[in-house]
Amino acid sequence: MPSPAHCRKTECDYNPCMNKTMTTFTSQRPHVIAIAGMLALAVGMGIGRFAFTPLMPMMLHDRLIDLAAASWLASANYLGYLLGAVLCTMQPRIWLRLQLPPLVSSRMVRFGLAATCTLTMLMAVDSAALWPWLRFLAGIVTAITFVYTSSWCLTHLSRLNAAAAGAVIYAGPGIGIVVSGLMASVMVLRDWRAGSGWLAFGALAALMTALVWRTFHGVDPLPLTQSAHVESKQQGGSNAEKAALTVAYGLSGFGYIITATFLPVIARAALPGSAWLDLFWPILGLGVACGALLATRIPARIDPRLVLVGCYLMQATGVALSNLLPSLTGFALGSILVGLPFTVITFFVMQLGRKLHPQSASGIIGLLSASFALCQIGGPPVAALLLNIAPDHATGFAWALYLAATALLAGAGIYLLMMKLFPANSR
Repeated sequence: MPSPAHCRKTECDYNPCMNKTMTTFTSQRPHVIAIAGMLALAVGMGIGRFAFTPLMPMMLHDRLIDLAAASWLASANYLGYLLGAVLCTMQPRIWLRLQLPPLVSSRMVRFGLAATCTLTMLMAVDSAALWPWLRFLAGIVTAITFVYTSSWCLTHLSRLNAAAAGAVIYAGPGIGIVVSGLMASVMVLRDWRAGSGWLAFGALAALMTALVWRTFHGVDPLPLTQSAHVESKQQGGSNAEKAALTVAYGLSGFGYIITATFLPVIARAALPGSAWLDLFWPILGLGVACGALLATRIPARIDPRLVLVGCYLMQATGVALSNLLPSLTGFALGSILVGLPFTVITFFVMQLGRKLHPQSASGIIGLLSASFALCQIGGPPVAALLLNIAPDHATGFAWALYLAATALLAGAGIYLLMMKLFPANSR
């Protein structure tokens, strides 16, 4: 039996000392890991992050908040997401400097899920002073859940030679949006109070957490050996390419967030009295979930940056359709076009990030998530500003949506530039 010191210097895939710890993922089938990741992100993002969108009209109806307060609550959540992503990016360096044992991804996922359930239920407390802090903390927890769920699942699926199944994980936000959106529609029909809605969403999060709790267990795979580390550096991308990817993904964050935050409110202003008002958000979520399934069907020979160009253009069209075609057809089609590429963008950006920076999956995922979060923080305040200076709310939202669509077009342009400057780094 090799010594413990020898175990630390040996590639974990071939190390007999790792037989017990490697059962964390070798004893699980790829579809179990993918579904667990999907449900974890349904809780962390579909509910922890996006539940505010369908509940916002209920809070407005109950006169608990106005549009300005809603914008700042959304921004508090996105600011928390940014901080959480930054912490995830810096965590490996901080832990190494403090000589602390590395965090175990599965434990961080469990922490994120439990905290999401708690913070969601606490939103039922009638305290306007408390809500910004709860949404801020929920943002931090969402980032932690997203980064460590992605890192844990993608790493394990890659070692099981099932990397393509990783796209299924990112159906989670869409599943959460669909279920919570449909629940909110029923709540509106039955004249529920917003506080009851938050409690119901917290209970839903707790149920899904219970379903996946036992899947996330065990330790992470050992780090790469020194020789493998050097090899990974040689296979990684340049700093310029990493920076371009980071900026492009950030523009996606700004491009979608105004629609993702205010869609039910915008639809109510354009189609007062329509029976479909509360269904556009679930339609968007359905598009997110379907996008995950489509991502697994994209041939490996296609350059992922070309796929991202198409996704950004599709999403820009969906955002602009709310202005160009403010009808039932326009909102339904726009919701699908905004939701469908969401999963594909996330999946291919994270895969590109891991390829360009193979030394640390959680580090690059955290950096990309931080860029995304930083840009999406600006969405609600920009919308609030435009609402204040516009002659009416409809015009203000129209300006904000056109600005968001422009950001997505700029992101598509960056990917085209990357394909020209870095032609070797296709899939």
